Amino acid sequence: MEDRIITYGGQAVIEGVMMRGQKAYAIAMRAPDGTIAIHTEKLANVYRSGITKIPFLRGSILLWDALGLGMNALTISANTQTGGDEKLEGPALYLTLGLSLTLGIGLFFLLPAGLGGLAEHYLGWSSWLNNLAEGVLRLLFLIGYIWGISFMPDVMRLFMYHGAEHKTINAFEAGAELTPEVVANYPIEHARCGTAFLLTLVLLSIIIFTILGPMPILWRLATRILFIPILAGIAIEYIRWTANHLDSPFVQMLIKPNLALQHLTTRTPDNSMLEVAIQSFKSMRKAEQEMDSIVS
Repeated sequence: MEDRIITYGGQAVIEGVMMRGQKAYAIAMRAPDGTIAIHTEKLANVYRSGITKIPFLRGSILLWDALGLGMNALTISANTQTGGDEKLEGPALYLTLGLSLTLGIGLFFLLPAGLGGLAEHYLGWSSWLNNLAEGVLRLLFLIGYIWGISFMPDVMRLFMYHGAEHKTINAFEAGAELTPEVVANYPIEHARCGTAFLLTLVLLSIIIFTILGPMPILWRLATRILFIPILAGIAIEYIRWTANHLDSPFVQMLIKPNLALQHLTTRTPDNSMLEVAIQSFKSMRKAEQEMDSIVS
């Protein structure tokens, strides 16, 4: 039962779902002709290296690789929908990922820090109060951004696939039969969701940046970038710890904000979406079992 607790994760992609295990990942996509297209690949060696056993360090390294993996999955699913034969990879993939990260860091870290610095200079607020206000503003930016894009039809369908992913993993972890009718009855929230990671990261930034106290504006902006890997490492360890202690009433209380925010990033899926998520999960499991049989 242990592998049901911390092994599996996933991500919604364009008209599909990616499921990641310990050794392989699979992408199941609803093709334009209505069939389910499957793509499976072996995970990079970093997922099986000693790095995965080093607390805090593993978080930053695996997060970076997971971002690249997610971008690759989105590209594959987009090509499936359009019928394109070219796949974004190599320098182009990481350039796209780099630009996305730059925009995200600018919007959620540098902009609030800059506004906080201006408030300190022109409004005469104390540095401690400005750092706290900066963190609250960062949190509002995150929630507002997610809420705003949720009204876009394509994003809404993406969030429905996100819900299908969660329901499928929840059903598997409960030992249930993986059929759309059964999986539909399981919760749409999941403790290890990427949304939970983002909220944890932002809440940690409020605490740590407030504690840092006053500093010049340039150093203030620099710390908001330099501390991201540290915050990410702590956030991932926190998510892992809570996922391993879900039976604790205290942990159940702690994760309520994370689960609540997921109501913005998930929507109730239909049975066709559940079929895709289930097929993705089963394909990933089959790929891992085949890899295990080759090794043995």
